[in-house]
Amino acid sequence: QVQLVESGGGLVQAGGSLRLSCAASGSIFSINTMGWYRQAPGKQREFVASITTGGNRKYGTSVKGRFTISRDSAENTVFLQMSSLEPEDTAVYYCQYSWGNVYWGQGTQVTVSS
Repeated sequence: QVQLVESGGGLVQAGGSLRLSCAASGSIFSINTMGWYRQAPGKQREFVASITTGGNRKYGTSVKGRFTISRDSAENTVFLQMSSLEPEDTAVYYCQYSWGNVYWGQGTQVTVSS
């Protein structure tokens, strides 16, 4: 089992920045992928970004160039630096860990006001 705890969400004005963190604990494999998804009210969960233990990064089209994902593998923690935030970025952001099985955090709310 893997437990994920997210932090860093909140309310920010359009154009502002936020940094999300997700700490993983439990049965962590040395090779894995961690990432972020988001879900806005009435919409499907959407891929935001991911990063492997080897440092390979992927981004969703809507956030490319504005969000940056990074990780501290020694601490099993992944970060999402979000800049130039837009009201459309408002959603619950979920952390994901995957290696064989997939685990999800409980989510953290990000609200961007116009």
